[in-house]
Amino acid sequence: MIQRDLYLNKLISRMHNGSIKVITGIRRAGKSVLLFNLFNDYLIEKGVEECYILKYKLDNIKSRPLRDPEKLYDDIISRMADSGYYYLFLDEIQFVEDFSELMNSLSQVPNLDVYVTGSNSKFLSIDILTEFRGRGDEVRVYPLSFKEFYSARGGDKYEAWDEYHIYGGMPALSERKTVEEKTNYLKNLLDKVYLSDIVERNRVQYGDELNAIVDFLCSSIGSLTNPKKISDTLRSVKGKSLSSFTAKNYLDYLCDAFLFDYAKRYDVKGKKYFDTPLKYYIADIGLRNARLNFRQTEENHIMENVIYNELKIRGFSVDVGVVETREITNGKRQAKQLEIDFIANKGNKRYYIQSAYEMPTSEKIEQERKSLIKVNDFFKKIIIVKDNISPQIDEYGITTIGLLNFLLDENSLEQQ
Repeated sequence: MIQRDLYLNKLISRMHNGSIKVITGIRRAGKSVLLFNLFNDYLIEKGVEECYILKYKLDNIKSRPLRDPEKLYDDIISRMADSGYYYLFLDEIQFVEDFSELMNSLSQVPNLDVYVTGSNSKFLSIDILTEFRGRGDEVRVYPLSFKEFYSARGGDKYEAWDEYHIYGGMPALSERKTVEEKTNYLKNLLDKVYLSDIVERNRVQYGDELNAIVDFLCSSIGSLTNPKKISDTLRSVKGKSLSSFTAKNYLDYLCDAFLFDYAKRYDVKGKKYFDTPLKYYIADIGLRNARLNFRQTEENHIMENVIYNELKIRGFSVDVGVVETREITNGKRQAKQLEIDFIANKGNKRYYIQSAYEMPTSEKIEQERKSLIKVNDFFKKIIIVKDNISPQIDEYGITTIGLLNFLLDENSLEQQ
């Protein structure tokens, strides 16, 4: 059993807060295990008796009669034998018709703490909390971070990274031992589970075009793009005609299902967002690599995607930074935009972060530093490199840290 303390602690901190705890995230990321194993064990350890933990796995055929919301509600209430405090676990809630109405009714029971998960695209949609009319409290679960992966795998951390950056962190991969088993699992997960759900939920008419967009995003993770560029690429490379409007809808479908996420571009000095283009990142790098038949496994792009996911796991909102500056070229003063890979914000904290696979030359170092130096504020600037180095600060106040140091230490951004 992989311990997922980050998410367990989030559930613990939300106990008895009057809201429905809605556990969301990409399918097969470990939501049910988190609730029915890890959180359940925590409650038992704290002295909660089994009879006060009401569990329903609604995808089980024996639960079919309880998929009627009124029957399920009555069954839950009938099991609450006294005025004690009860904990309700509902797994695969999407099997219940009008489940949002059921949730709103359960939220009015004063001695009931409600936790729900679901695994189809309807539940995974980001609008699920809207259906609960403001009574939902979301806990987002991601595939295994490198730290979680390494805590379960053990051994040499560099060998662990070699495995992780190829196959990613889907929890069930630990049960697949061979390359063929891992590859088939990832491919089937993407094709038969995620994309099938997206097509079904959104009634996608152009399945081939959706698949082409997935291929495009997987091939260009961390690159700026927009619906028009995707539409033009499909027309010129694939010979497929797809309007920018439809391409935008398909991108939204992929993000709504948590398969991809995006970062907006933020003008640091102008303090404003650009509408387009955006950068897209996939939820699990193993899915991306399997989709591309492991043909494009350049560590620099993979590393950038992993850093993005790690920042999101740690609760940061993440943007792409743009620093506008003026430089003299051929005797003329010209405006130029410099890019910062990530601006990570959480509360009153902000970090400017560059992902640099390696910095073998002074020219490369200067290139990575330049945009950070031009920011000219007092928030921390960081360069993350693949090299195994201890955190060090240069004369500009910029901190350089090694990738594995960053991934394995949740407080790494605070190191001096």
